This record gives sequence, structure tokens and C-alpha cells, in this order.
Amino acid sequence: MSAIKEFTIKGEYITLSQFLKEESIISSGGQAKWYLRENPVILNGESENRRGKKLHPGDTVQVGDAEYQFRQA
Repeated sequence: MSAIKEFTIKGEYITLSQFLKEESIISSGGQAKWYLRENPVILNGESENRRGKKLHPGDTVQVGDAEYQFRQA
């Protein structure tokens, strides 16, 4: 696994689909449903497949080989 990447949240939270789009993992929010159905995403050590799940500062998400730590702007 590579180093943990930091992701800055500009508000109180960001949804999982918004995060995937901002990181260019998907090209549109509509693809999140299909992406999450076929690709495991781990949020704070547990599997997560809800595209509207709110990600807050302090959360950790693993997508494929990348791991992200969320922090406040």
C-alpha cells in the first residue's frame, strides 16, 4: 500500500460520491452507484457502498491501493 494521502474538506463534510469525483476515480456523480457496486471502498475499517455517505474530518477511506485521511480546511 502507498502512503496515506490527505484530502481537505472545505465544509463540514463531503459525500462519498463527491469525493470519488474530486479524486477523478469516477467522472460523474452518476457513476458512483455502479463504481461502489463493483469496487470495495473501506471507510474507517468497514465496507461502505452508500454514495451519499458523509465523510468528515478524521475519517479514513481506502479505495483500491490508495488510502485517504480527511482533514478540515
